[in-house]
Amino acid sequence: MAMQRSYNIHDAKTNLSRLLKEMAGGQQVIIMRDGKPVAELAPYREPRRKKRRLGFDTLPFELAEGWERPMTDAEVDAFLAGKL
Repeated sequence: MAMQRSYNIHDAKTNLSRLLKEMAGGQQVIIMRDGKPVAELAPYREPRRKKRRLGFDTLPFELAEGWERPMTDAEVDAFLAGKL
């Protein structure tokens, strides 16, 4: 288990580079205000992206007749009004 170190806000601002090295070395770094923890330094992690598989929808569907034609102005107005 990693060791935990706590620093007040002033010390954290003054020694940010050192705290980042400690955190990168596996040490848990907690920032305190008035003796109470308010933040924890943590290493940056790249967000994990789900792989998208196109064309593998499991639900059957049908396209309406004339789906490829442009909408009329009246249809656009009805769509924007939430009536379609």
